[in-house]
Amino acid sequence: MKTGGQLIVEALEANGVERIYSVPGESYLAVLDALHDSKISNIVCRQEGGAAMMADCEGRLTGRPGVCFVTRGPGATNASPGIHIAQQDSNPVVMFVGQVARGNLEREAFQEVDYKAFFGSMAKWVVEIDDAARIPELVTRAFSVAASGRPGPVVVALPEDMLTDEVEAPSALPFVPVETAPGEAAIAATVALLEKAERPFVILGGTRWTEDAVDAMCAALETWKLPVGCSFRRQALCDQLHASYAGDVGIGINPKLGDYIKKADMVLLVGGRFGEMPSSDYSLLKSPYPDQKLVHVYPDASELGRVYRPTVAINATPAAFAQAFAVTGPKATPVWANRTAELHEDYLSWSTPPADGPGPVKMGPIMAWLEKTLPEDVIIANGAGNFATWVHRFHRFRRFASQAAPTSGSMGYGVPGGVAAKLMFPEREVIVWAGDGDFLMNGQEFATALQYGAPVIVVILNNGIYGTIRMHQEREYPGRVSGTTLRNPDFAALARAYGGHGETVERTEDFAAAFERARASGLPAIIDVKLDPEAITPTRTLTQIREKR
Repeated sequence: MKTGGQLIVEALEANGVERIYSVPGESYLAVLDALHDSKISNIVCRQEGGAAMMADCEGRLTGRPGVCFVTRGPGATNASPGIHIAQQDSNPVVMFVGQVARGNLEREAFQEVDYKAFFGSMAKWVVEIDDAARIPELVTRAFSVAASGRPGPVVVALPEDMLTDEVEAPSALPFVPVETAPGEAAIAATVALLEKAERPFVILGGTRWTEDAVDAMCAALETWKLPVGCSFRRQALCDQLHASYAGDVGIGINPKLGDYIKKADMVLLVGGRFGEMPSSDYSLLKSPYPDQKLVHVYPDASELGRVYRPTVAINATPAAFAQAFAVTGPKATPVWANRTAELHEDYLSWSTPPADGPGPVKMGPIMAWLEKTLPEDVIIANGAGNFATWVHRFHRFRRFASQAAPTSGSMGYGVPGGVAAKLMFPEREVIVWAGDGDFLMNGQEFATALQYGAPVIVVILNNGIYGTIRMHQEREYPGRVSGTTLRNPDFAALARAYGGHGETVERTEDFAAAFERARASGLPAIIDVKLDPEAITPTRTLTQIREKR
């Protein structure tokens, strides 16, 4: 006889869970008690949104479902941003939520929420376990649903009294990942289209990749001399110094690359859905009928033909497709080989930081210094805002699982994502790239970094505004500033108050020494970079946007 709480923990262990992210609550005390006797690490967070984002980051960087536990009511609603990120970014997450006792359901009891109604439109599956004997079955099923097909979040509700029931139940067995592979006919059709093409292009995106799959895909690109781009915030899917790499297919795409894709006669889209942001509002590939012949490879059949009508639809995981495609090759040197080299040179030019800019802190030289200094396997985590442009455009990602950033455009992701990344990969350097508004949405997870010894370096580009919204505001309503000004704390002092290392940078030439001191401290660190609000983009100032110059 075991309690529901014990069965939950045993099911986690059976499914290979090494750590969970949580904010404790009285609604799942029985699980917390069972964790006391487990080898699973419980990373206690400061807010449920941070816990859910950490779980998302684990799913993002490892491909295994990240796990978080939150309490009922406000705990669950606080966690919803992380669930939305996992949905839009197709990352496997299993979130366990406390629930009121079964006998009090439907009375609007204390902190009661109908989780199926609340999470139903953003989770792959929402289940409430009302019989403790079914815990092994339903928890393993939750892992399977989260990781299969198009990955995503699963929400498991746990009535408080169910967790203290003592029942007999079978031992949990681990979920079995489902790998779908392309058939010979699909590969042959892809090769046939390539052999007829003159201006092909490859776009890599989505999840369910592995390091071996990325290596296989890059080898195939070299064999075929195919130009390739990575979808928005999927830049770790190809070494950016690979001879075929043509750039990030995301927000603010290189105009030359965007023009090439529009005029391509064939596009091979592997692993991604190619939604509104990477497709430049569905202008690079027109929805539902692209101008280009489209081969769409995706692990979930329900997505094939949903947004784009493909010429060839291949229901396969990116990993399986990459392995199959890697053994093919052209009969002769492709006619587009020289253009691939030109596109790569265009990318190198586009990703070279500017030397100048407004204000005493110039981000171009700082980015150039970081590119010379950071190791190839550095992990960069960030949320959303104009500040992220400096990373997306000017940092050249070299290794798999090195980018932790939400394609959903959610602010506040960088700090929790960076903490989770450092806990998973303690041997790798982890940089959190944040804006001042972005940092303050989940910056309290800096305390989690201190508590668990995760020495991330947080670089805050502090311009005292919600930069992206101010940029749009100045473009649409010039000079009519409303709701975008911020008054910030002393971020370096805040880091020290937490027990970490703090630096303030007010001149370009001071950044390198501040960064090295942060590194040497061995502590979680914040570098507060005082950035002129005029430096809103790498190429245009706020004044130029306001005056439409």
